[in-house]
Amino acid sequence: MADATTQQSSRSRDLDKLLLRPGHLVGPAFEPGTELRDDLQKYVRILVVGAGGLGCELLKDLALSGFKNLEVIDMDRIEVSNLNRQFLFRLEDVGKPKAEVAAKRVMERVSGVNIVPHFCRIEDKELEFYSEFSIIVLGLDSIEARSYINAVACGFLEYDSNDNPQEQTMKPMVDGGTEGFKGHARVILPGMTPCFECTIWLFPPQVKFPLCTLAETPRTAAHCIEYAHLIKWDEVHSGKSFDPDNPEHMQWVYLEAAKRAELFGIPGVTYSLTQGVVKNIIPAIASTNAIISAACALETLKIASGCSKTLSNYLTYNGVEGLHTKVTEFVKDKDCLVCGPGILIELDTSVTLKMFIDLVEDHPKLLVSGASVTHRGKNLYMQAPPVLEEMTRSNLSLPLFELMDKFPKGVVHVTGTAGKGDNRQSCLRKLRVAFKGVDGITDTDMAGGA
Repeated sequence: MADATTQQSSRSRDLDKLLLRPGHLVGPAFEPGTELRDDLQKYVRILVVGAGGLGCELLKDLALSGFKNLEVIDMDRIEVSNLNRQFLFRLEDVGKPKAEVAAKRVMERVSGVNIVPHFCRIEDKELEFYSEFSIIVLGLDSIEARSYINAVACGFLEYDSNDNPQEQTMKPMVDGGTEGFKGHARVILPGMTPCFECTIWLFPPQVKFPLCTLAETPRTAAHCIEYAHLIKWDEVHSGKSFDPDNPEHMQWVYLEAAKRAELFGIPGVTYSLTQGVVKNIIPAIASTNAIISAACALETLKIASGCSKTLSNYLTYNGVEGLHTKVTEFVKDKDCLVCGPGILIELDTSVTLKMFIDLVEDHPKLLVSGASVTHRGKNLYMQAPPVLEEMTRSNLSLPLFELMDKFPKGVVHVTGTAGKGDNRQSCLRKLRVAFKGVDGITDTDMAGGA
């Protein structure tokens, strides 16, 4: 008990230096005092998305930074290959959900913290779930997952009649990412700073190999692996889909890739490289995760308390040769479909929900298919799961005006998939719907902002 009290006192002492004293770099609303520290511990709720290498560090750092109410969501189970850098996991944990084990380990080591784990896909949670958190902290390794969470958080943002963001509806995000000895930390304040979609161009396109090279003139070990993965698998296992998480499937690809590499005299095919190429795994360095996590945890504390000005707004770290850090201020895209006011669509009051969905799916800017529609947290129509589709199907024939409780205008959220060809991913779009002839709204452009 004495040791626990001493540790708590030590953590409080370090926090007190930030939270109990005024300074020249504090935020405009910062009011130092013990009440601020106590309120952070009692009322601030943080969601950590991802419990991998970066997620483990984030949970630990946030717990040690005084946050008591944490939750973590992750859909993966622990693998042996995780153990070298995801320090919260042990050999006996292999096969268990990452979120559950990570939460348990941090609570064992940091007294007073409560961490609620969620072992599921981020898409499985209702929007209401995400609305309950003060700040969302991302420890993800996927562009698609980042885009989804970004759209969810920006979906809570509301604008006034002059298209100015309302600060009380803002859902702050702190995003971290690592790749080998490189990493980034960024602060996203929807409506004020650029969101993830505003700067999607920062991410380079995925490396793709021409099929003719794979089939005829392989030159690298990666070419041999992709040949076994993309061409040979279908030839031998006609109609059977490849599962990258199935060890037997991965072993088969490795052995076939090794045969092809031997045939062309190409060295370097290993099982770990096969996993990296097939699953697009980027080498992870534990020290990089620790550095980026520390930056993200500090920004989270600054947002929650105002004890210092936040990062403006993108930090890069490069530890390949020595140490190099740089802060860049990117500019918000005023026409962003995700964090902007939303595309204005004007409708007659007679337009049914089915007609509205057809309009959205044909809209040249949205390119959404399989659309589901919600309004103020109420499901108007859901494509999935089947039970919700059946429950909301009858709404398709009803006027959208009535389903929106006859409000002259309002914001609806549309979820579905967007993109072209095989490059489609989950998306969430915010639309401003106004009904003609109601409350002074006149017949103007049918899809303003398009």
